[in-house]
Amino acid sequence: MSPELSVVILLGINLGLVWLLLAAPLGRRTLRLRRRFDADAMRVWSAVFPLGANSDWHHSVLSSTRIGDGRVRQAYAQVDRTGKPILRTLQVSDVTTHGQERLAYCARVVDDSALDPAFWRHFRERRSLSATQAGSVLTIEQTDRYRGLAFLLYRYFSLRRETRALDQWLQKGASSPNGLFEKPVVQAGLAVLSTLLLWPFFGLHLYGLMLSAMLTVVIVLHEFGHMAAYRACGHRQVRMIFIPFLGGIAIGGRPYNSLFEVSFCALMGAGLSAFLVPVLAALQALLGEDGGSNTEASRIVLVFLAILGAFNLLNLLPMQRFDGGQVLRQVFASRPALVASSFAVALLVLGVGWRIGLPPMALGAGLAVFTLLSMLGSRSGVKPRHSLVPMTGRERVLAGCGLYAAVGLHAYAIVYACDRLFA
Repeated sequence: MSPELSVVILLGINLGLVWLLLAAPLGRRTLRLRRRFDADAMRVWSAVFPLGANSDWHHSVLSSTRIGDGRVRQAYAQVDRTGKPILRTLQVSDVTTHGQERLAYCARVVDDSALDPAFWRHFRERRSLSATQAGSVLTIEQTDRYRGLAFLLYRYFSLRRETRALDQWLQKGASSPNGLFEKPVVQAGLAVLSTLLLWPFFGLHLYGLMLSAMLTVVIVLHEFGHMAAYRACGHRQVRMIFIPFLGGIAIGGRPYNSLFEVSFCALMGAGLSAFLVPVLAALQALLGEDGGSNTEASRIVLVFLAILGAFNLLNLLPMQRFDGGQVLRQVFASRPALVASSFAVALLVLGVGWRIGLPPMALGAGLAVFTLLSMLGSRSGVKPRHSLVPMTGRERVLAGCGLYAAVGLHAYAIVYACDRLFA
């Protein structure tokens, strides 16, 4: 497989996955999940019914309190942007109770302390419970409108975890987190899988495996930068999710509190790696001075520096779903300033491509891909309940200078590495 064809196929896979996960118009969809329990139906009902005696059985639910006719307010262990437990109010309706033969209810969310009410506009949930000779059968149906497959999958697996936790509570009297996906050993396995999946695109030989492994390391370093920023902003729990072909996602422990926090956490993915650029350049210069056995080591450092610069520079592009776009939208309030700054970053990236000798056709294709990514849309159904704390003038200058410094350092990394690799 030629390098050009590999790049085209890999870009096509990435674009397709990004569109499917984040932008595909799925419309109204209903998730259905059935689970059998070896427990009395009334005991299960006391837990799953929001107004039941054991409605706070789940480890993430701190309390469940009736506040009016058919309304219940639940407090969750997850915190809002100020560090307080998230409060969510449910309106319960269509309650059906025919002894133990058929129990059911419908619910919708009418208030949320963390999210704008519009987020829950189309959400409906119905739960029904049937008694059997061996125990009971719970059926959960959740209906909502979805844009992109990612959130639909998230809710499906959340329901599976909830039913496993319920089974645990029924057997032991308490529930605990039962997810495996976030565990470090699973994420390490996904990183290895991603390396192996990318290997054919670099060539099925030892050198290709080295390139694939380097890209995986660069992705991990990038996400560590995001995680370090979350920690610096006071997030008590942070984690990284590795997604083969797409890279990784760093997840904070609470919603953002300020626009500066948004820009800082987005910038530090490439910002942390930017500190490695002068270190790697100095290491390569030191190795290259001796020649002999160190020449190959010097070349390996240059290849890693090129991959580090390219990956992070692409992430700093001023596109809606890229880190660079996230930073620029917080720094520049007016549309003319945002357009001008975005054009400056894009022009610098194209200038780097021209400087290292990319053909005009490749640069044009890259520009077309970036434009296509920007057309995935800026609409998001996830809106905070209250506006984020605005940035001060000093914070805008700091974030803006940080962005252009990161762009400049990674651009230098690419030029420095390519000049010596292809001299």
